[in-house]
Amino acid sequence: MVVPTLTGLLKTAAADFPDRRALSVSGHFDLSHAHLQRLVDSAASKLAAGGVKPGDVVALVFPNTVEFVIMFLAVIRARATASPLNAAYTAEEFEFYLSDSDSKLLVTSIEGNGHAETAASKLKIQHVTAALPDASAELILSLTQSNSNGSVSDSVGEIVNDGSDVALFLHTSGTTSRPKGVPLTQFNLASSVNNIKSVYKLTESDSTVIVLPLFHVHGLMAGLLSSLAAGAAVTLPAAGRFSASTFWPDMVQYNATWYTAVPTIHQIILDRHTTKPEAVYPNIRFIRSCSASLAPAILNRLEEAFGAPVLEAYAMTEASHLMSSNPLPENGPHKAGSVGKPVGQEMTILDENGVVQEANMKGEVCLKGPNVTNGYKGNPVANEEAFRYGWFHTGDIGFFDSDGYLHLVGRIKELINRGGEKISPIEVDAVLLAHPDVAQAVSFGVPDPKYGEEINCAIIGREGSKIGEEDVLRFCRNNLAAFKVPKKVFFTDSLPKTASGKIQRRIVAAHFLHQNS
Repeated sequence: MVVPTLTGLLKTAAADFPDRRALSVSGHFDLSHAHLQRLVDSAASKLAAGGVKPGDVVALVFPNTVEFVIMFLAVIRARATASPLNAAYTAEEFEFYLSDSDSKLLVTSIEGNGHAETAASKLKIQHVTAALPDASAELILSLTQSNSNGSVSDSVGEIVNDGSDVALFLHTSGTTSRPKGVPLTQFNLASSVNNIKSVYKLTESDSTVIVLPLFHVHGLMAGLLSSLAAGAAVTLPAAGRFSASTFWPDMVQYNATWYTAVPTIHQIILDRHTTKPEAVYPNIRFIRSCSASLAPAILNRLEEAFGAPVLEAYAMTEASHLMSSNPLPENGPHKAGSVGKPVGQEMTILDENGVVQEANMKGEVCLKGPNVTNGYKGNPVANEEAFRYGWFHTGDIGFFDSDGYLHLVGRIKELINRGGEKISPIEVDAVLLAHPDVAQAVSFGVPDPKYGEEINCAIIGREGSKIGEEDVLRFCRNNLAAFKVPKKVFFTDSLPKTASGKIQRRIVAAHFLHQNS
């Protein structure tokens, strides 16, 4: 059996749809699939000629730009490992990530990144820049060629990609612990891309606008790579990041058929729709939500506002993103509050002794499949914990309903234990977000002398609303069992989030606990 590679899938798409639009920078230029492939091969040749060897880790620090896309694909085409990093990190954070990944090279835009360069200099890692001046140019890479003999453009032809090549190195988001390094192979990525393409029926007729940062697995896998592998089109916002003011105009201009985002961004898009509606909206096939729990109230508002099914999915870095998803309407119902059915992998619910649980019985969500990492880098303790009983353990508590749809209850470490009653913060969040005057909300456990833990919550009110603590508590008492009603409500203007837009429950709890002490 031939093991598929991501580079192989992208080459096939470029051969099948050479002249179709692959990548646009909004308002600037478009690249066809064949043109993008030529730019990638040329950049991969330059990397190889500059001494980048198979297995070398190349750190990429960019906004969402065409240079990032070309360099990411060029690194893996050269059989090296791409390590995309958040441009907003501090020098200390860059030092940790560059060191932990054993990066050999740092690549940035011409504008550079001071914190990344400081860390790279300290670690004696070479820094180079990449630029694509216009659509007709070659990518300019400030890397000295070490093999001046022979044509640079020919050297990539001798490189054969393998399914076992580690193509991508990411870190877990670290919402409950220190970030762990996750190596993902060409085969992992190809398997996940095929799963995403199949469940959403992505074809060359599809088009999307990238909303999420491409250094995160959600935007990279679901938005960018699955689209390119399907022969579909991707648009990058002109600003290099999400902008609520340009999102719908870009979706209309580039005939977008879908988009994927985290709940926080869906809420921003909804709020803008309420306060500054667009003159025209595109006719989209579906909206996808992933990376954090989407409250049913928000899902319903999205569907009403934009006239498209909202499909919630479940994913994590260790599974090369997608694990389960609600289906398209023609393939079955999509259920609010559920993350759908497993896609392209085996999934089960285990108790703490590794016993499989029946429908509607809660336990840890565990999986196995070709998209799952072979293990964390240099972390035998984490690997032993994560791969017990022959399954990968997600750390999430959930259950399958009688229709085989997965429902998540929360992270094992984030469940609130109030006097022996285990409370799902996801359930409490969903009720809070159903209140018409609540824009964002998060519940969390705090130490309590009587019950061990109590529930508190933090809320951002809708603009112009005068919501108070008693309004929130009255609403909760009407919609939750008494022991699940928060004991205290904090009001705030912002909530700490990960780079992917996931609210950091642990950090919120620590912040308000400190404020209250």
